Amino acid sequence: MTLHQKNSASALHPRNRHQGRYDFGLLIENSPALAAFVILTPNEEPSIDFADAASVKALNRALLKTFYGVEQWDIPPNYLCPPIPGRADYVHNLADLLAESRGGVIPHGLAVRILDIGVGANIIYPLIGHAEYGWQFVGSDIDLQALNAAKSIIDANTGLASAIALRHQKSHEHIFAGLLYADERFDLTMCNPPFHASAEEAASSSQRKWRGLGKSRPRHKAPALNFGGQSNELWCNGGEARFVRRLIEESVQVRKQILWFSTLVSKESNLPDVLYHLRKVRAADVRTIDMAQGQKKSRFVAWTFHGLAARRAWGQ
Repeated sequence: MTLHQKNSASALHPRNRHQGRYDFGLLIENSPALAAFVILTPNEEPSIDFADAASVKALNRALLKTFYGVEQWDIPPNYLCPPIPGRADYVHNLADLLAESRGGVIPHGLAVRILDIGVGANIIYPLIGHAEYGWQFVGSDIDLQALNAAKSIIDANTGLASAIALRHQKSHEHIFAGLLYADERFDLTMCNPPFHASAEEAASSSQRKWRGLGKSRPRHKAPALNFGGQSNELWCNGGEARFVRRLIEESVQVRKQILWFSTLVSKESNLPDVLYHLRKVRAADVRTIDMAQGQKKSRFVAWTFHGLAARRAWGQ
């Protein structure tokens, strides 16, 4: 197994469209509804209340329309409303990974197939990945309501139906089993796994985030964070560590069908366990890529069972 040291990341990826402060003038020009949610900071700079779900949703709509050509976007109440700049970084770093075995050239077009595990109601990764690189996506999820919401976004935007397909993973115990067709291949998979091990842990984390935003809630009322999140999105038995371990174990079974596997790892303390299990399954190459947005640090781990020659042949 070739193990690459993680990159030193202190800012967004160079191709990320969201460098610096949000240009609210441009965003409002493209999405006038955002204007109702803009406030001034103590420094007299425009912003929004990031603790308000409606404000964050309006910002996401404006960003998706302005930078990715998504005319209509909405999610049901209490579903995950993701920070778009960080999600875009994951996509751009994966593009660099694919370019390595293609002479440094990032592959574009529908011939590049990506599997988004746990696509969610917001389908952020397929929207960004298709807009930036023209890739074709399959999004899987165990939550039928999330898939229905995602389908509404696809149906409401011209051109997405041919680029994004959705599949229901019926088993809560499996990730790939029963999902892939025997004769299909994917260039890579991506995943934003549930962070927490229980509903209580998720609620405690939400409360800490509320305090970080300078907000408080009555003790009897659970916090409803700006980014929301259903149980399947926020927690599962064993938390992130167990989910990623299962992802690694199942990746062995479909290794001939997928060039690169990848997953976000939100907790740095989980990395040693993740890397241990990748050594255990004898992955040919493993990458840990650090990402950052301001003070927020994140990372993803990618692995493949294909050697360099096989990766170059796959690209052809």
